[in-house]
Amino acid sequence: MNLGIVGTGNIVKECLNAISEINEIICTSIICREQSIQQANLLATKYNITSVYTDYDEFLNSPDIDFVYIGIINNLHYEYTKKALLKGKHVICEKPFTTSYNELLELAEIAKQNNLFLFEAVTFIHSDNFKFIESNISKIGPIKLIQCNYSQYSSRYDKYLENIVLPAFDPKFAGGALYDINIYNLHFIVYLFGMPRKMFYHKNVGFNSIDTSGIAVLEYNKFYASAIGAKDSNSPGFAIIQGELGYIKVNGPVNVCPEVEIVTKNNIEKFSINNFSSRMCDELYNFNQMFKQSNLEECYRLLNHSLNVMKVVDVLKV
Repeated sequence: MNLGIVGTGNIVKECLNAISEINEIICTSIICREQSIQQANLLATKYNITSVYTDYDEFLNSPDIDFVYIGIINNLHYEYTKKALLKGKHVICEKPFTTSYNELLELAEIAKQNNLFLFEAVTFIHSDNFKFIESNISKIGPIKLIQCNYSQYSSRYDKYLENIVLPAFDPKFAGGALYDINIYNLHFIVYLFGMPRKMFYHKNVGFNSIDTSGIAVLEYNKFYASAIGAKDSNSPGFAIIQGELGYIKVNGPVNVCPEVEIVTKNNIEKFSINNFSSRMCDELYNFNQMFKQSNLEECYRLLNHSLNVMKVVDVLKV
C-alpha cells in the first residue's frame, strides 16, 4: 500500500509512527497548507517521505498514491474524502467520518460504485482485545447495562475559558465532545449491539453552544447504554458491560482498549494482547490485508457500521 498523508497535526504524527512498524505500507507523499510547509518538510525528512505538496489536486494526481489518509480538521473530512474518491483513490479517514449521515451515505455510494476502499480510522475495532470481547460476551449472560466513559481535559480548554475558541471547541469546525471524543464510545456500543431504539444526549454547553461534555443514553429492547465523553474534565477511562452472569470491563478508554477482564460468579479472566507499540497499527495492518486480498466485502461491512454510528450522531446532535 502506497499512502499519501493529508495533514501535519498530532494524529498524522501518530499515524506515521504506526506506518513505520508495518513493512508493507509506504508513505510516499504528504500534503499541507502553505503555512505548514516547514512542518511537512520535517516530517518528510524524519519518515523518508518522497514528495511534499501544498496543492490537493496535484497531490491526488500522483500515480505513487494508492490510499489517501485524511487526518485534518473534522469539518473538512467530507470534502477531502469525496475529492479523493472521485479521483479514484482509496481513502482512510479519521473519525468522525463526516458531520452527518447523508454526507457519509454519499461517500459510501461513490466508493461502492467505483469498487474503492473507504475506511474510518476507529482503532480499537481491529484490536485483539476488542475481538476478545466479541467472542466472549455470551459468558456474562443477558445484557442489562453498559457504561462507557472517555473523558480527557483538553489542552485547548484553558483557552476556551478565556473566550479564545480553537477548532476543537468551534461548532463550525465540528468540534465538541460528541464528535471528537464520545464518538469512540458510540462505536463501541453500536458495533457490539447494533442500532438502539431510542437515544438522547444530555450535554454541558459552552458560551458558543458547543458541547464541552455530555452523556448519550441509548435505549435497546432489554437494556440501556450510557456513553460519557468530556473535554472539560478528567475521569478514568473505562467501559463496563453488565450481564446477569457477570461483567466485562475495559480497563482504559475504549479508543485504546488496553486490557479486558471478564468477571463471572466463579472466574476472573484477564486478556491483554498488544502486538504493536502504536494503537493505530492493528487497523492499518488490517486495512492493508483487505486491500491486498481485494476484500471489499469486509470493507463495506465496516462502512455500514460507520453509517449506523452517523445515524446515531445525527439524532444525538439535534
